[in-house]
Amino acid sequence: MKRVFLGMLSLLLCCEMMAQTNVLKKKPSFSLNFALKDFVTPARIKSTSFSQVLVDKGIAKTSDMSAALGVQYLEGLTDHIDFVAGLDVAFLNYPFRNTSKILNANKFLVSVDAGVNVKLLPDNYFFTPYLSGGLGGSMYNATYFAAFNYLGGGMQFRLSEDVFINTQCSYRFKVTDWASDHLQFSLGVVAPITEKKPVVKALPPPAPVEVDKDSDADGIADSKDKCPNVAGLAKYNGCPIPDTDGDGINDENDKCIKQKGIAKYSGCPIPDTDKDGINDEEDKCITVAGLARYGGCPIPDTDNDGVNDEEDKCPNEVGTKANNGCPEIQTKIAELAKQVYFANNGTTIGKKALPSLDSVAAILTKYTSAQLLIEGHTDNVGSAAGNKLLSQKRANAIKAYFVKKGIAESRLRAVGLGLEKPLGNNATASGRALNRRVEMKTTYEYK
Repeated sequence: MKRVFLGMLSLLLCCEMMAQTNVLKKKPSFSLNFALKDFVTPARIKSTSFSQVLVDKGIAKTSDMSAALGVQYLEGLTDHIDFVAGLDVAFLNYPFRNTSKILNANKFLVSVDAGVNVKLLPDNYFFTPYLSGGLGGSMYNATYFAAFNYLGGGMQFRLSEDVFINTQCSYRFKVTDWASDHLQFSLGVVAPITEKKPVVKALPPPAPVEVDKDSDADGIADSKDKCPNVAGLAKYNGCPIPDTDGDGINDENDKCIKQKGIAKYSGCPIPDTDKDGINDEEDKCITVAGLARYGGCPIPDTDNDGVNDEEDKCPNEVGTKANNGCPEIQTKIAELAKQVYFANNGTTIGKKALPSLDSVAAILTKYTSAQLLIEGHTDNVGSAAGNKLLSQKRANAIKAYFVKKGIAESRLRAVGLGLEKPLGNNATASGRALNRRVEMKTTYEYK
């Protein structure tokens, strides 16, 4: 019982907190209800537990419940709280609890109750959940009187302005010995009590109108003037020429009456010829779509290499799209590398190769972020180990030459690959000549 009263106290506190306005209070209304009383489920819960009843699927079927008819009176105390008083009648065999009384006969059970419905939303919503609580009493067979209290909840559905459908489930706790715990499920239609229409008093006759008065002196009598205090034209029923878009230019002079504009363009907005979102008065390239940060012009391409300056890592040097707008120097260096010769089976750079190496050094000097890989290759004449050592010495000789020309050693890497990567057929003299080569590979990134 203590838990029940604490629950009802909490419910009343909620009612107090939610009572803010009275603008949507429910009108005095009656509800016609159909209900089902379930004495079976609470009895099973008391004999075992709620969880066990769920496990055993012991929730009562509708055939185990008793039907009842009832009426309710409802009236809003606030926009969130309704007072509710009801009466219902059922014909059943009442299961007395904690007594030895057994009638084994169906008799009339009359129940009355009163309480409140605490709504989470006011009545102007289609769907309104609510909590309910209150007290009540019952009379069985005009002999046995009992008292109970109840807690529950329900849903209210709005059919029209003041007509609702209420669904509710409540648990009725026994207070006196002749009472018995039970569940009650109800469905009702709520409609307002007919109100008497107020008597409408006859209005006094209107004061005589001065027919010829023209308050704004526009030549149109006030009786025909829709703007009697502002001078206007007859074609607009005495009102001024309208300005539909509110840009200060009347519709008769405005070529764009639904768009705000300026007088310079006859009431139209400033044009945007290239449709880039920048009007022509602020656009430095009015016929070419561009960006605001460039005054309405496209992104510039300073070196005219087809890569715009925002994507060009070398905006002042002609380059290629593949190299992010920077010059492509690999092809040039690869061609120059073909002119590098060594004495037969030697590591001394031939004099004919020096102009080509000087050209490569000039490229590396100009493009200071370029890295260079020097690869030495041989044919298959001799041992593999000997060829690899020879190719490494030749690559080192080229590296040393570039360092002498002022190229930082950290930018250079020399590798001897010997006979590992032939280009030609080592079985022929021409193939072996093709395999005795130096390759130079570079990467270039503008900084």
